[in-house]
Amino acid sequence: MKTLLSRHPGGPETLELADVPTPEPGKGELRIRVLACAINYPDVLIIEDRYQFKPPRPFAPGAEVSGVVDAVGEGVEGWIAGDRLIAVARDGGLAEAMIVPAAGAIRISADADPVEGAALIFTYGTTIHALVDRGQLKAGETLLILGAAGGIGLSAIEIGKAMGATVVAAVSSEEKAAAAREAGADRTIVYGRGPFDKEGSKALAQAFKDAVGPKGADVIYDPVGGDYAEPALRSIAWEGRYLVVGFPAGIPKLPLNLTLLKACDVRGVFWGAFVAREPERHRAHVERLLAWWREGRIRPRVDRIYPLDRGGEAIARLASRSAIGKVVVRIADD
Repeated sequence: MKTLLSRHPGGPETLELADVPTPEPGKGELRIRVLACAINYPDVLIIEDRYQFKPPRPFAPGAEVSGVVDAVGEGVEGWIAGDRLIAVARDGGLAEAMIVPAAGAIRISADADPVEGAALIFTYGTTIHALVDRGQLKAGETLLILGAAGGIGLSAIEIGKAMGATVVAAVSSEEKAAAAREAGADRTIVYGRGPFDKEGSKALAQAFKDAVGPKGADVIYDPVGGDYAEPALRSIAWEGRYLVVGFPAGIPKLPLNLTLLKACDVRGVFWGAFVAREPERHRAHVERLLAWWREGRIRPRVDRIYPLDRGGEAIARLASRSAIGKVVVRIADD
């Protein structure tokens, strides 16, 4: 089978298309024919050895996939060849076939779009955990989303609206603002590119305050970090919840006096650990997401689709922070 391998640490240009033996499923595992693999920010980091998990090389990046079961391992019940599924693994998705644990596989219907399916669980799973469990978002509250035109940001717009919030989407261009409004955002704010000096940071904080209104943002969803974090925190409401999701713009340092003055919380969102520690709650979230997907209340927006031999370009596209929505590698036809 063909796969896109990381043999040495480096950027997307270091990935090599190679032929490797097709793996065999072990006990409790499924082998799937991969239909599509969505690219996420950890894929940018993992090939450079900058992620917390470092798989032994060579390995294929790509954690979020849709596929068709073509072999069932010992002890697996309820799955047969030909079943459709989506799954999130640590790596291995940029390949024509991969092994996934049966316990974590999520069944989808035969007529479900495999590209949308591949782009669903990582971002929407993170977001529903963040907004429900960590942010405790309530209907009628105001939700401010940074980086709102990326895959995870758009998922936050859709889920925030599904939960009855007023959604303010912060983005870096008018084109991205249009995408955020299309996804359901009530208001948008276009900010400049950091880093910011003191005056720039102050101006951004005021722009956030103007956008969320005098009461402030009850929940702030931050998958960006960097110089955007402190200005956003300054717009938080009394007893608001600031959700720390990711750091593509860098790891910020927040002045803790702001948390005292606003009686607000800064809460970490570690979806992978939540899935491992709370599998039943995760399953309940997944069922809710699948229902919303079937009803058309959420729908992953796909920025671009690449073939397997251009998977490195897909990772580079995401790393550029220019994508609007998800970037997906289509590996096989249905």
